[in-house]
Amino acid sequence: MAIEYWLINGKDKLRFPVNPESLSYTSPFGYEETEVAGLGEVTTIGYRGLKEFTISTFWPASYNPTYCGYSKFMSPASFVSKIESWRNKRIPIRLVVTGIKGVNYKVTIRDFEVQAERAGSPGDVYFSLTLKEYRDVTVKKIDLSKKKPPKKKPRPSKPKPTPPKTYKVVKGDCLWKISKKFYGKGSLWRKIYNANKKVIGKNPNLIYPGQKLVIPK
Repeated sequence: MAIEYWLINGKDKLRFPVNPESLSYTSPFGYEETEVAGLGEVTTIGYRGLKEFTISTFWPASYNPTYCGYSKFMSPASFVSKIESWRNKRIPIRLVVTGIKGVNYKVTIRDFEVQAERAGSPGDVYFSLTLKEYRDVTVKKIDLSKKKPPKKKPRPSKPKPTPPKTYKVVKGDCLWKISKKFYGKGSLWRKIYNANKKVIGKNPNLIYPGQKLVIPK
C-alpha cells in the first residue's frame, strides 16, 4: 500500500503532495524519582504522555512527477492559509499516514514553521509542522434534582402494653390459692391484694365468689 500523508478536519481533507523523508515523533512517559530513607532513590511509574509528531517537507508550486504523489493539488499559499485557519478554530484534527501500521491519531496543531521560498525553488513553500496527540475527555453530568432521597429507617414501634390478667373468684378461693395458681408461690398473695383493695376491702381474708380480681405481673 502506498504511503500517503493526510490531515483531516471533518469532511475537509488535505493530502501532502510530497511525502516527508520520515515521520518522527516523541512518546514521553511519566516517571518520578523519590528518595526513600534507608533505601535510596526509587522510581514511581506514571502514565504515557501525549505523542508529538514532526513533519518536515515542502509544498510545491507546480506538479512534478519525480517527487509529487498526485497532481491537481492546491497552491502553496492556499495550503498555508488552510493550516492557519484550522489552527485558529482551536479544534483537533486527525493525522493519518497510510501504509504505516497504527498512524491514525487525533491531534492539535502546535507549531507551523514556514519558509516561503528557497533558492532554486521559486514558489515552493518549505514547512515544518508539529502535531500533538489529543485525548478526548468525557465529563459526566449528574442531575442531583432526580436523585432519590435516602430511605428513612422505620422507627421501631413501641410494644403495646399487655392488659393485666383478671380472675373471677370461685367458691373455696383465698388469696393464697390464687397467688399459688398464677405465681407459683402463695406467699405473693399481698401483690394481688394491693392491686384489688377497692374490690376486696380492708380484710384480705374475705373474698367472695363472683368478684373479679386483677392479677398484676
